[in-house]
Amino acid sequence: MLRGTMQGEKYTKIAEEIHCNESYVRDVGSKLWQILSEELGEEVSKTNLRSAMGRFIFENVSNFENVAISSFNTCGEARHPPNIPNSHPPNQEISHQDLSEMPQLGAFFDRTLELKTLTTSILQQNSRLITITGITGIGKTSLAVKLVQQIKDEFEYTAWYTLDEFPTIDKLQSKIRQLFSNSEKPEVSPTNQTHLPLIKYLQKHRCLIVLDDIHNLFSRGELAGKYKPEYEEYRSFFKQIEKLSHQSCLLLIGWEPPKEVPQLTSQNTPIRTLQLTGLDIAAAREILRDYGLAEIDNCETLIHIYQGNPLWLKSVATLMQELGIGATELLLNDTVLLPEDLKDVLQQQFSRLSELEKQVLSLFCRESEPVNLAKLLESGTVRSPDLLNALQSLSRRCFIDKAGSFYTLPPVLRQYVQEL
Repeated sequence: MLRGTMQGEKYTKIAEEIHCNESYVRDVGSKLWQILSEELGEEVSKTNLRSAMGRFIFENVSNFENVAISSFNTCGEARHPPNIPNSHPPNQEISHQDLSEMPQLGAFFDRTLELKTLTTSILQQNSRLITITGITGIGKTSLAVKLVQQIKDEFEYTAWYTLDEFPTIDKLQSKIRQLFSNSEKPEVSPTNQTHLPLIKYLQKHRCLIVLDDIHNLFSRGELAGKYKPEYEEYRSFFKQIEKLSHQSCLLLIGWEPPKEVPQLTSQNTPIRTLQLTGLDIAAAREILRDYGLAEIDNCETLIHIYQGNPLWLKSVATLMQELGIGATELLLNDTVLLPEDLKDVLQQQFSRLSELEKQVLSLFCRESEPVNLAKLLESGTVRSPDLLNALQSLSRRCFIDKAGSFYTLPPVLRQYVQEL
């Protein structure tokens, strides 16, 4: 297990090498990480084993004169012999953190692939700007919390800030500067009011900064990602994060990404976008199991209709439990039931749409099958350029699904729009 993990192998590969099943390997691994966590005095997992061992050796270097410290390579950075300092050491003896605004992680359902993708992007590919987007309730914030818990010790500074209804750039910069001022000597004398530009701190130190609810930067009633006039300065800040050289990472979480962040990115850019989709059947069943509904008839149909969305499934499961009804009754006559609390949640995001987007959604509601661009244009109610912009915006907001050249309005959103 140790050898395979240090070599970056997956549980599946380790299981093949020792000729046993993967579940056994995971069970052994779980016990091993618990033992190592107790012995090393920090939380150890398969993801951070290499860095945890690296810290242990560096901290006890006098007792390990024969250990090849440089063989421990973390964060995808170049290896350095023990006598050559790394200007951006990935493992700091002291990690400065401001996670007071980070939500507490409750029940977390399997997101192994997404966690691996994000971890690789940040620690190995050194991505500088990452956005996690998705429809309301899909689990964006929970995924980010889990990620931060796993990788926070790889950074000198880690901070989580939630952008409220008035998230001025000055307010954000003040919070971040406070994080630095609490841990190092002031960069300027108390009488001098000038501050270093924020990007300079991120270049000087290896930082992980999380900004939650970034949709509060953008205008309601407009296409996705258009900044409110008073928050235009964020555009320049995000551009600096992308273009300038540094080893920090800015993680953005919200219902929609900034306009300048594309949904599809190449491996040659320091930008990554993860548009989060629903849980798979096995993980979604865990939610229904908590409500005693995992073995009901039409369980998989229910999960499919509510798109494996954790919040949506909890809402409908609560309704089923309270009324004592099954999925067969719930799905009678192909009607998708929307509990009032689910409507309230959907309204928060729907209210951000432009009139053009609402008009296009009404076109979807007339169709029972997936439609392509030509079919939507047949209505004659929306000009081609406007339709293309609306489809792109709805896609970035995760309101429509795309398969090839065809688009679909998911059942829950279709029902919500029809009931308006």
